[in-house]
Order: sequence, then C-alpha cells, then structure tokens
Amino acid sequence: MAGFLTRERIVAPPGWSRWLVPPAALSIHLAIGQVYAWSAFKTPLANALDLSGVATALPFTLGIIMLGLSSAVFGTKVDANGPRWAMAVATGCFVAGFLISAVGLYLGQYWLVVVGYGFVGGIGLGIGYISPVSTLIKWFPDRPGLSTGLAIMGFGGGALIASPLTSSLLSAFGGSGDGATASGIGSTFLVMGLIYLVFMSMGWLLIRVPADGWVPPGWDPTTAKQSGMISTGQVSANTALRTPQFWLLWVVLTFNVTAGIGILERANPIFQDFFRDSTPAELLSAAAVGFVSILSLANSAGRIAWSSLSDVLGRKNMYRIYLGVGALLYLLITLVPNSNRALFIIAAVLILSFYGAGFATVPAYLRDLFGTYQVGAIHGRLLTAWSVAGVLGPVIVNAIADARIQAGVEGPARYTTAFSIMIVLLVIAFVCNELIRPVNPKHHEPEPGAAGTETVPSKGAQT
Repeated sequence: MAGFLTRERIVAPPGWSRWLVPPAALSIHLAIGQVYAWSAFKTPLANALDLSGVATALPFTLGIIMLGLSSAVFGTKVDANGPRWAMAVATGCFVAGFLISAVGLYLGQYWLVVVGYGFVGGIGLGIGYISPVSTLIKWFPDRPGLSTGLAIMGFGGGALIASPLTSSLLSAFGGSGDGATASGIGSTFLVMGLIYLVFMSMGWLLIRVPADGWVPPGWDPTTAKQSGMISTGQVSANTALRTPQFWLLWVVLTFNVTAGIGILERANPIFQDFFRDSTPAELLSAAAVGFVSILSLANSAGRIAWSSLSDVLGRKNMYRIYLGVGALLYLLITLVPNSNRALFIIAAVLILSFYGAGFATVPAYLRDLFGTYQVGAIHGRLLTAWSVAGVLGPVIVNAIADARIQAGVEGPARYTTAFSIMIVLLVIAFVCNELIRPVNPKHHEPEPGAAGTETVPSKGAQT
C-alpha cells in the first residue's frame, strides 16, 4: 500500500472540486506568514532577557535566510515527493521551531530561540512556501496567476492573524510590558506552535493532485497559448539554471523585493521622519502604527489583485508595471514635499502592493517560461533572491539613514540617497525584464516516446 504522504494517495477522484486546493494552500501560507509579525516578540524579548535590537532580530533574519536556502535545496525533493509530503514536513519544521523556542525560553537559553525559530522554523518556511505552488498551477492551467496569488496572498496576510494572537497570548501569560518574563513568552511560543500544528495539518490532509491528463472542464489546452512568452515545452530545474531567463528573472525578483522591503522593514520610522514637523508626537506615533497596518494590507491585497490581472495582461507586462511605475513612485516620494501625506501614503501603498505582487506573479512567470515539469524546484531556487534582498533592502535604507542621523540630517532628507538607489535598482530590473525572451527549445526536455531519448514523466506525475 502506498504511504500516506505519497502522491499516489492524494490523486483526486473524478468530480473533485479544484477550488478546495487554494484553501489547503492558504492554511499553510497563513500560518508561515506569521514571520511578518515577528516584531511583536522584539520588545518582550528585549525586556525579559535584556537583549539589544540586533539580537532580537536574529531569529527573524535567520528565518528569512533559511527560507531562501531551504526552498532552493529542497525544491526538487518537493516536486519529487508531492505536496502532502512537503506540507507535512513544513508543518513539522515550523511547529518544531516554536516548540524549541519555548524550551529555550523556559531554560533562559536564547540561542535555542535563534536555532529553533530561525534555523529549524526557517526550513519549514521555505518548504511550506513552495509546497503548494506547482500543484496549484496544475489545477489552474487556465488561471495560473489567480491560483498562486490566492495562496501567496496568505503569506502576506499571515501577520494580520498572528499579530493580535501574539499580543493576546503574551498578555495572558505575562510575557508583555516592562515586567515580561521569559517563561511567559515561552508559553506563548508553545501555544502558538500547537495552534499552527492543527491549522497547518488541515492543509496537508486536504491537498489533492489532479489525475494524469486532467484539464478544467471546457478548457482546451491547444487553444490556450496566447503569448509568445508562454512555452509549450518542459524544462528541468537543473537545465533552467543554465538559461539566461532564470538569472534575468532572479535579478528582477531581487531588486523588486529590495525596493519593497526597504520601506516595509523601516515603515514606522520613515513615516515619523517624513511628518514629524506637521503632527503632534502622540498623533504621529499612532498614525505610524496605522501606516504599518495599511502597508501590510497592501502587501497582501497586491498578491491576489495584480497577479490575477497578469492572467489577462501577461506576466512580462505586469513586471513592467511593478518596476517602471515603482521607480516613478519612489521618485515621487523623493521629490514631493513632505506636507502631502495622502500622496505619500498612496505611493507607499502601491510600492508595497507591487512588492507582494512580485512574489505572487513569479511562479506563473516561471510556468510560462519553463513549463510545469519541475516548476516547484525552479521556484525554490529562484527564492534565493529573497534571501539576498532580505539583507540588501534593510541594509541600504538603515545604513544610509543611520549615517544621516549621525550627521544631524532631519526629516525626509535622511532617505533621499536610499530611495535614489532603489530607483536605480528598479530601472536595472526593468531592463532585465525587457531582455527576457522565450526559452530556446534546445533546453526543453524530450517529448515522451522520442526515439533515442528518455521520456519526461507525465505532467500528472510531477506535482
């Protein structure tokens, strides 16, 4: 009998609704999206363990690094073993990260939090992030942008659930305020780990793959190709690394993420620096908190809205918008007087919506270029761009802003140089996107039954 986690056990029977797949993916992505709410732990950890701001950021930083590395290392394994295996492994690692962290806090050993949440949990982040992608693309060949946007939207919106949950648990267990205790924070980690165990398990229990040869009712794949950018061939993950398309798209994703995360990571101070002269301190602080929440919503909403539009306009055209309009928006907030708060917020919201949309659109872009054969593994390797951008964006913005503060510079001028760099990076990415062409057929895997060649596994067998 086939093992419970194998692909053979989750082939969907006739009549099974493909609309059950996005909720399965969402259960994983909404959980691992908790990483965006890590800041809720920073002040309690600093108070309870007398840690610096840099030290309290270590679990988050390591988690993002491991997300990119683990998705690259295990991407092929995810494709080979199927989505239930991958989602179960992601659940185990992510939950174990919380439990190891809880033990570390009970024992007063902060290094266990770094190792647990950052390293072990980070592996769960990477595998969990890519685990449903190729499955969704196979269930929705007619709407790949919509399908991946639905799931990856959950990652952007996970903080909206995790932030109030974390605050409530910290308050209940004595892990908040000036009197925060390590054991109270540990209890919060423990309970959150158990909650996510149940929530994520719903995903890998529900997930199904389509049977060989399945297509959506009424959809004719022979008439679906409407753009020269959409490949009819299949490219393996190893071969994709040898194509210019992969590396051009890697640069596109790196710089698009860098531009977005540069604002996201320092959103609260940026808002206060822009409008300090025109707003009372208490109102300014509250408005900055609201600004961060608005950006989180934009990050999440952009993932579904813009990626769905890519099914109509095409992936290359959408990245022209993300990068070209994004560069103009950065130029706008650099040049416009800081008294125009509405214009600043609109520009920042659009930049963050493009940031989220870049993540949601790229799996469909990869599918267009390389086919569905090992798209999960290719996606995993491309996410090393996230690891690089996760360091590059905050370093650019924070290092320059800190230097300007030391020099006595006030207000928006602290960010002029950093934002100018973002404009240059987005222009470079725009050029790289323009250089992307269809993959040369010489890189395609041989068609099944071709004389003298090995055959590509059927599309239904690679999920």
